[in-house]
Amino acid sequence: MGRKKLKIQRLEDLKARQAKYSKRKIGILKKAKELNILCEVDVALLFSSPSGRPTLFVGKNSKGLSSILKRLSNLSFEEREERRAYTIEMLKKIYENSESEFDPLSLSYDTNADTLKLYKDELQELKHILVEKSKILRDWRNPNNVEDINQIKMMEDHLIASLDGLRSRKNQFTIEQQIKERESEVELSISMKLFMHFQL
Repeated sequence: MGRKKLKIQRLEDLKARQAKYSKRKIGILKKAKELNILCEVDVALLFSSPSGRPTLFVGKNSKGLSSILKRLSNLSFEEREERRAYTIEMLKKIYENSESEFDPLSLSYDTNADTLKLYKDELQELKHILVEKSKILRDWRNPNNVEDINQIKMMEDHLIASLDGLRSRKNQFTIEQQIKERESEVELSISMKLFMHFQL
């Protein structure tokens, strides 16, 4: 007698959903560890439980999550979209014959050249803005380099934010110092009382 094929669909009962999540999560983590060890690949998994609690797994051979994310972010836009399209095609094949409510077509790959050009143009514009703002913030020490009122406003906002941060840190240090002084006073008072007690 073989195993019954489970119909993949959303569980309505929250407790059943949480129990199924816990059981399946353990299985996926086990598979990820095996893949990490057997194939010596970097593995990173991020889950969010039905109750909203996150779980992060990074394989032992991996150089950490930041290393994996950095490698992903270093891919060009075209390479990332190519990987995305490949993943969607794999999902389509997996779910093609299943009775799942999951629709891989909802993740459809947009091959529209106009959309790609729009993304590239937007990226170029954002890079240009970042370069301008970085230059302004680098030159904030020398007001003679200011070319217009917008630069002055941005420099002023940056200084105000920096001052607010310093004031907040100063207040925190002051409170911590007061607490330490009170603790020292209490310790001294206790020591004096003990000393006086044993002197009698």
